[in-house]
Amino acid sequence: DDLEYLRVYRGTNDDPMTYAHLTGYYSVVLQRSGLEQAMNDQLTGTPSEVLAQNLAELIGDRNAIGNTVKLTIDAGVQREAARALGDRTGAVVALDPRTGAVLASYSNPSYDPNLVTSHDRNAILENWAVLRDDPTRPLLDRVTRETYPPGSTFKLIVAAAALQRGIAPETAFPDEPEYDVPQTDADIANFATGRPCAGGGTITLADALRVSCNTVFARLGVELGSEALVDAAEHFGFNREIPYDLPVVRSGIPKELDVPATAQSAIGQRDVRATPLQMAMVAATIANDGVLMRPYVVGEVLDPTGRRLRGPESGPWRDRLRSSQALEPRIAQTLTNLMVSVVETGTGTRAQIPGVRVGGKTGTAQVPGATPTVWFVGFVEDQIAIAVVLPDAGVDATGGAAAAPIARAVMEAALGRR
Repeated sequence: DDLEYLRVYRGTNDDPMTYAHLTGYYSVVLQRSGLEQAMNDQLTGTPSEVLAQNLAELIGDRNAIGNTVKLTIDAGVQREAARALGDRTGAVVALDPRTGAVLASYSNPSYDPNLVTSHDRNAILENWAVLRDDPTRPLLDRVTRETYPPGSTFKLIVAAAALQRGIAPETAFPDEPEYDVPQTDADIANFATGRPCAGGGTITLADALRVSCNTVFARLGVELGSEALVDAAEHFGFNREIPYDLPVVRSGIPKELDVPATAQSAIGQRDVRATPLQMAMVAATIANDGVLMRPYVVGEVLDPTGRRLRGPESGPWRDRLRSSQALEPRIAQTLTNLMVSVVETGTGTRAQIPGVRVGGKTGTAQVPGATPTVWFVGFVEDQIAIAVVLPDAGVDATGGAAAAPIARAVMEAALGRR
């Protein structure tokens, strides 16, 4: 044919699907996606800061050598994310909580980018039609381009709002089988049981988070008020455009909530939606003394001689409305301790790693017309923060049973134990 070069994606262990949603594709018919699109100028050797390369093009050198884009992905962690997720639909994303560097970002189902990078136009279009029409949506990056109800993982944000306003972990709340939500007949019961979380009487905020008590957090959300919930969520990045090397859809919570909506939002239901990347950032911020870091996956760009042209676009994430200090450090440490208790003796025990202090929170969100969406978000302090989501996970699925073991395997890989 008339084309001299061909893009070939090898991935990990010759599995091109391992990195498909990160790299995207470069196609003579379909153009580009993923980092192929976002970093196109760098990859083709035409960035404005590389004057010599631009001059070479101007004088007719069409074979200018492109630059090397190096990612922050840890190949072992990425590989374990794909293995642990297996054939289940869902996503895994892991960050370094100190820096915001993305250590793994995997969405399943995935696809083979080589199917759309050949020189055969008809073959490309045929393969594209199959991928586009596949009901499992393999082209969708569920880490950044899809939002889900966060379920009980959102209780971390409610707890943060409560702690910031002087409510102590030892504060007692009524331990009731149902919370009588004001202004509606739709009461909120505890997950699966419909019974009190601790046998009746009262239960502390710490224990309510540990066992994920819906009635307490629905009540707490109403007592705090919708403005407090929205403010806390926005400090973690909700309702804001996350600065990242790839496009990210916004995670959101409505700005105005009536009382019933506030109660339901406080347990991560109703109209609250979050990407896995957003929920990993929540866990990372708590583990990082309350400082919200910009996530990034491009570590550096090197020219053809190996000279470093740029480093990561990293650092604390602040804008004109919000500080990067999402939580006071003492509040972040308190919340860290509460999350550790979730893994030690609460709903997240299947995320335990012997000899390692793991913090986390499970989530099981009810979805109309589908089985539950289940979550685990958590961290090993100073080393890795993680979010795992499994949408439509099965009738009896829970975050503790289905998502936590995946998170544990990925965290173990980051710690060098796999």
